[in-house]
Order: sequence, then structure tokens, then C-alpha cells
Amino acid sequence: MDVTAQKNELPTLEDVAKAARVSTATVSRCLNSPDRVSESTKKRVMEAVRDLKYSPNFGARALAAKKTNTYGAVIPTMDNAIFARGLQAFQQVLVDNGATMLVASSAYDPEIEENQIKTLIARGADALLLIGTDRDPGIHEFLRDRNLPVVIAWACTTEPALSCVGFDNVEASRQLALKALDLGHREIAFLSAFTKSNDRARNRVIGARKALEERGLDPSSMPVVETKYSIRSAREAFGALVRRSPRPTLVMCGNDVLAAGAVQEARDMGLDVPGDISITGFDDIELATVIRPALTTVHVPHRKMGRLAAEVLLDQVRHNSGPRHITLDTHIVERASLGPAPALCRTASLPL
Repeated sequence: MDVTAQKNELPTLEDVAKAARVSTATVSRCLNSPDRVSESTKKRVMEAVRDLKYSPNFGARALAAKKTNTYGAVIPTMDNAIFARGLQAFQQVLVDNGATMLVASSAYDPEIEENQIKTLIARGADALLLIGTDRDPGIHEFLRDRNLPVVIAWACTTEPALSCVGFDNVEASRQLALKALDLGHREIAFLSAFTKSNDRARNRVIGARKALEERGLDPSSMPVVETKYSIRSAREAFGALVRRSPRPTLVMCGNDVLAAGAVQEARDMGLDVPGDISITGFDDIELATVIRPALTTVHVPHRKMGRLAAEVLLDQVRHNSGPRHITLDTHIVERASLGPAPALCRTASLPL
């Protein structure tokens, strides 16, 4: 036998069993159900695994069990921290349960999301985490045909075949707008991410308009500017909004990244926040606390959402449980960027 080839052969389950002086069944139990193996046996097996640098044949195990113990997640972007906390919590629960996460980004493009979904399924994902509800109905039909558990996060759905762990974006934005109206703001503008194929962004605008309507104001009078999801784009969009007449006393932003850009641009324009103009965010990511002034924003329970989403999927995959709908509470975090409406807002002009 070729000695070189022999040295390059990967260690097998049988090799581990021989080194640990146990059966292959015991090695398998130790790797898959360690609580069913005595500590002394487990120690001996794991030492053999380490010494031999053994890695289980994932493909063979998946074929045998008809499960890969892999869970996919398709998020809209990796460019900022909006989804980071939730995704980290989602992954931690999976890891604690011996599962693996595969993550993909759609760049807010429905066609890319569809391809990523199909790719993750082709790679054997047992279940999927998806963000929001906006996608072609054919995708949900595709998933139903394969009996693949799916959880929708960052939004709520009434679709009975899908699980969701999210919150009411309309109501959260409505409550923030009502707080601003209570502070005397009437000239309100909205700086939003693109609302096409983004139910979260669209519903936050709807929530603000609902608040205006409740207070007897014309919701269509609220200017809305949509822009790319970046601080630089937010700065440009904010500049366009505040040059309108009448100038808004408040710019509500659909997320904290846009709000941070708005605050920076206001400062460079010589506007005091909130003395001359108030700015609010949405999400309560860490950025909201480090920008000056710190942002009044809507706190979204990202970690809880990610943790519960993982638990729901694990339960569906391992125990064949049905879909669950979980709606989480949000709340307003009051910081320094929102204040009373300036008394002379209608006649005030931009600083030179």
C-alpha cells in the first residue's frame, strides 16, 4: 500500500472507536447524545477525536437522518448593525442545541432573496429565518410544497402556514409620532428607507400617518423622502427635507442609521437638535446612544426576537410542532434628540 496515500486518509469513526477502546455506536452516542455517555467514556472518546483530528462525515449523517441540522437565515443587509443582535441570538440558540447556521444577504433585492432561499434549501437547510413579509407568493408556495418550516422576523404575518416572531411596525411608529404631536410638532417629515419590497419601512411611514390622522391633521401633507440605507445618503436626504417650506420641526427616520446621518447633517448646517429641529430613529441599536445628541428611538427587542425565532424553528423541525405567531412589545426610548416644537418654526429660516 502507498504509505503517502495511507497517511493522507482521513480518520474514520472506526478509527476513533479503536483508539478509545469502545464500539462505533458508543462513539456515535458520544458525538450526538453526550448526556447518554458516562464522563469517563466521553473523556476517552473526545481525546481520541482530538488526537486523530476526526471530523464527522456530515454528508453521510445528513443522508441517514434526512436532516442536516443546519438552519438558514436570509437577511436584507450586512452593512450595519440592524440585524446583528437578533442574528447573534438566533445563532447562539442553534449552537447550544448542536445546530449550525448558514446566513445570506439579499441586499433588499427580491430576486436575490429568492435565489438565496433556493440555494440554502439546495444545501440542505432544515428551516429558514426570513425578514419581513414582502415577497412573491410563489416563494411561500415553493416552501410549503417542501414542508420546510419558516419563521418571519421583524414583522408580523397572518399567514397560517408560517411562524412569525416580530412586532407591529405600524403601531410602534404611530406611538412615536403621537409623542411628537404631544410636544407640539405639526410640521413632521419622514426620512425612510426604500419602501418597495420592504414592509417594515412602509409600515413605519403608515404608522406616522395614522397618528397625524388621529389628531385631525392631513396625513398626505407629511413629506416622505426615501433613500439608501446609509449615513451618507441620509445626510443628503435630510438636507433636501429641511429646505422645504414650511420647514419641518421634526424629521422621523425609519431607522437609527438614517437618523444618525440626519443628526450629522443638521449639525453641519448649523441647526441645533432639538432646539431648531427634532430627529427620531427606530431600532435602538448602539449607534443611537453614541451619536450626539443621543437618539430618541423605538426599542426593538432584537435579541429576544432572534432567540425565540430559533426556538420556534427547532421545535418545528425536531418535534414536528405547528407554526406559532409571537408578537413582541416595543417601547419608546426617550433621549435628547426629541424636544418641544420650536415656537417660530413656520417663519424660521436656515442659518447662513
